[in-house]
Amino acid sequence: MKIASTIMALGTIAILSGCGSKSTETTDTTEFADSTNEAAADTSASDTSSASAGDDAEFAVEAANGGMAEVALSKIAVDKATDPKVKEFAQQMIKDHSKANDELKTLAASKNITLPSAPNEEKQKAAADLGGKSGSDFDKAYVAQMKKDHDETVKLFEDAQTEVKDAELKAFIDKTLPVIKAHAEHAKSLDKMK
Repeated sequence: MKIASTIMALGTIAILSGCGSKSTETTDTTEFADSTNEAAADTSASDTSSASAGDDAEFAVEAANGGMAEVALSKIAVDKATDPKVKEFAQQMIKDHSKANDELKTLAASKNITLPSAPNEEKQKAAADLGGKSGSDFDKAYVAQMKKDHDETVKLFEDAQTEVKDAELKAFIDKTLPVIKAHAEHAKSLDKMK
């Protein structure tokens, strides 16, 4: 059962790997996206906006990485969670993060920012670890991971409010941050129930 769950988790991540990157074979598409965006910024080094474009690309890559991971982990939770409130939360995560991921993908493409096609290795390992759990242990681990991830994402978005220069990316941040903060609070309330 543990092997099947791990395979399911990795399969979910693999399905996501077809989305958005120009890479065909990389082990960590986040690193590929970062290096592609750095190379693009280096070629426009005479452009005074290249430093801010680098900050904008770094934010977009990190936000995409986190968003894809939330969807992948939540798809596992929809199948494995035993608590109906945890399943409901997971479904909401899939809906909200898929929408934000799609918006970010469109925005990044219009800015020539390369996004990762799958969560980074750290997030993939978290998914594999989570997939190996079951019952109430799974529910607790999923909620703890959501709490940790959303706290990190709130900080990422709050920092980006001052660091990101692009007006459209700033609008995305301002629109998305309240949703992420609500997810963080929801995860904390579920964590207190466990």
